[in-house]
Amino acid sequence: MQLSVIIVNFNVKYFLEQCLHTVLAASRNMEVEIFVVDNASTDGSQAYLPERFPQVKFRWSKENLGFGKANNSVLKETTGEYVLFLNPDTIIAED
Repeated sequence: MQLSVIIVNFNVKYFLEQCLHTVLAASRNMEVEIFVVDNASTDGSQAYLPERFPQVKFRWSKENLGFGKANNSVLKETTGEYVLFLNPDTIIAED
């Protein structure tokens, strides 16, 4: 695995949806795994996102762990040579 991407979500499902689309598009020719840690969102993220992104590994926290702890909660699961921590409002521009 070349790259592991970790994204923490808290009530920004539409931003996260755009972020995931761009990460997947940008990493088409790479071995990538994507983790999303949800910090107990109440915006319907859990019902909305997994069916749209079955290749993403979602982790659903029952409490808001905060940004750092949420990232660290899945860090041990990553298998990439590199780990990229992204904010959910990140958009990757295409050339």
